[in-house]
Amino acid sequence: MADLPVESGLHVGDVVTAKKFGPFEHDFGGELEKVYENSALVLIDDYNDGDSMTVSEMNRRAVVKNADIKVIKAAPVPEPDPDEEDEDDSDDNKK
Repeated sequence: MADLPVESGLHVGDVVTAKKFGPFEHDFGGELEKVYENSALVLIDDYNDGDSMTVSEMNRRAVVKNADIKVIKAAPVPEPDPDEEDEDDSDDNKK
């Protein structure tokens, strides 16, 4: 039996801060572009001038452990549309 993924509470679009790691000398902030099981891809838009070369070399993106991320502003999470779920079910019945 496969293990169920752990709910991280992180969502695409969340504005976050992250702890420094690797080549970074300071903490940085940004927006989540993608959420993985134990980490997330952060689009860096708030950083110390001392880290500008590092941010540039990393193309303004960094993969950060979930434990090192703090959500500053949560993105709105859309409610699932029940009509869309019914359409998906009907496609399966056609096969």
